[in-house]
Order: sequence, then structure tokens, then C-alpha cells
Amino acid sequence: MKRLLSAMLLVSAFAPSLFGQAQEPFKLGTFEERGQVFLGLVLRDSLVVHIAQANAALAGAKPAIPADMKELIVRYDALRPRLYAIANAAASASAQRPAYVRDVKAVKILPPVMPATIANAAVNYVAHGAEMSQAGSNVIGMAPQDAANVMKGIPGAWDRKPGDTRQNPYLFLKSPTTIIAEGEAIRIPAGRDRVDWECELNAVIGKTASHVPPERAADYIFGWTLQNDVSDRGGRADARHGTDWFLMKNHDTFAPLGPFIIPREFVKDPMRLSQKFLLNGKVMQDANTDQMTHNVYEMLSFASNVATLRPGDLISMGSPAGVGAGRAEPVFMKNGDVSVCTIESIGTLTNPVLGPGAR
Repeated sequence: MKRLLSAMLLVSAFAPSLFGQAQEPFKLGTFEERGQVFLGLVLRDSLVVHIAQANAALAGAKPAIPADMKELIVRYDALRPRLYAIANAAASASAQRPAYVRDVKAVKILPPVMPATIANAAVNYVAHGAEMSQAGSNVIGMAPQDAANVMKGIPGAWDRKPGDTRQNPYLFLKSPTTIIAEGEAIRIPAGRDRVDWECELNAVIGKTASHVPPERAADYIFGWTLQNDVSDRGGRADARHGTDWFLMKNHDTFAPLGPFIIPREFVKDPMRLSQKFLLNGKVMQDANTDQMTHNVYEMLSFASNVATLRPGDLISMGSPAGVGAGRAEPVFMKNGDVSVCTIESIGTLTNPVLGPGAR
């Protein structure tokens, strides 16, 4: 009897933490329905809960629900108990679906967040670096690995530890104007016929980050999403100043993003996730995030030592091997193709490809 009473007291003591947890993982997204934009909580990638409507319908404290994903990210810690309660209620609903729940396919999926800064990693997988080096003339402007300077860090931005023989991290900026949503078309620009894919894991910044050491970087990550870092491999003809990253990376539609953001607490280890890209159903990239040269925490640290990152900003962790330009016989996207980027636990991002003038 005493043991039973002790066990009951123990459960009672921990009840707030036990019952304040989500019974089922969820993702977060931005949606449009009949011209109205709303934030949604996604269950099993198939159901979307209108957060504001669920908040109004359910019993309990009713905090103000943000209308914008960046604001939700900023307020997430305070909103988390209510979001967990909403997820639990929707997941355990009876056969009659609550009015605040829809099928994902019944609403329009928008980009989950519109960042101010998108920092993308270049050649952050060893095998991708090898394929690009071997491809030679197939990849215009790609410089070989700088073996002579591999032991030098980047003063003020990247401190190299003794024994670290990796290349320094490399980031470039991608314009937010490149972003499109799940299901929207990647459009091949007129006169550009060497358009490539890169299926990448993205960290979504959760709070203002400046000069963050790698060992503290996890605290600044809100969650994870996907980006297809579409690349124009056609070069600029004059080879002026080497690789033209603006031309290669910043055409409109060159950053399919989403479809959703999964909060970090639902991803056990972002450095052990299967990563695949399919073009028209054929596997072109098949890797794992554990193959990164610099892990997600190192990349965030490097970025924050150069520029202050703010909630909703993105760091794209780079592409694994298997891009079209890295092949002995290059393959590029064309009108009518379908691109599918999948990362375990994070989701699947699908986009059709349209040529110039196609509809």
C-alpha cells in the first residue's frame, strides 16, 4: 500500500510535465484558404489544424495566436503548451472531425516562412566535392579544393582547431525572392538550359544569433525544413571574377522551400537523417546528413560570426553527391520534369519543372 501511494505521489509530482507534452509530433506551416492566410499545425503530413480556430474552440487559456510564422517562432516557448494541447486534441478527436481540422490537400500550401537572410552552404559534403572536382568542364567556375591552404582558418570568423584538416566552411547568400512553395513550379529561365538540383536540410533560426560558438548553436535552432537549392550551371560566358553566385543561385523560383517546419524537439538527431532526391521517380541523390563536412552547429556558428541571424532566417546545409552537373554525362532539369526532395523526419518537397514560357 505504501509503495502504491508513493508511486501515485510520484506520478502526481510529474503530472504537469507528463501531460504538458505533445502525444504526437507535429509540424508547422503557412496556408491559404479562400483567400485567407493562416498558420497551421500539421499532423502525419496529412491533416492541418487551423491554430487560431482551434485555440478559440478548445477550453483553457487562449493566448493570442500570431498571424505570421516569424512571430510564432519568437513566441514559441510561451505558446508551446497551448500548441501541444491543440495537437493532442486534434490527434485524439473522435470520428467526427473538428471544424478546425482540414486535409492538407484541401488548402493551399505557402512557403512556411519568409526569411530575411538565406545562407547556403557550398560543397559541404565530401562526396559532392569529389564529384564536382572530377566533373571538370561540366561545372563552370567551380574551383578545385585548396589543398595548400587547408590548414588555415578564417581570422575572426572560423577558428581552426589543431588537427582539423577539413576545408573551411563556405556560405553564400540566396535572395528571399527565389522562394516558392510546395507544388509551385521551378521555372527554367530563357536561354539557361543547365539547371540543376540540390536537396538540402535547412536550419530555421529561433532567436537572434551573433558570434555563437558551435557548442551553443543548438539553442538557436527553432526547427528544420527542406530546400531545393536550384542551380544554374551555365556560367556567364566571360568568366569575370570567377564563379558568379548571383547568376547561379538567384533566378526566380530557384529556392523551393518547405513544405513545413518541424520543431527541433521532434528530430532526435539532425546529423543522422536519410536524404534523397528523385527526378521523375529516379533516385539521383541518396545520402545521409552524417556525411556533412561541417555539421549543422558548426555552420550556424560560422554564419553568426559573419552576420547576425534573426528568427525565421535559414541556413541551408549543402548538397550531397548526385547533382546533375557532377555526372560523366550531365543531366539537367527540363520542361515537364518533377523534382522530389525528401529528408527523413523532415518531410518531402515536390515541385514540377516548367521551361521558358510553359504553363
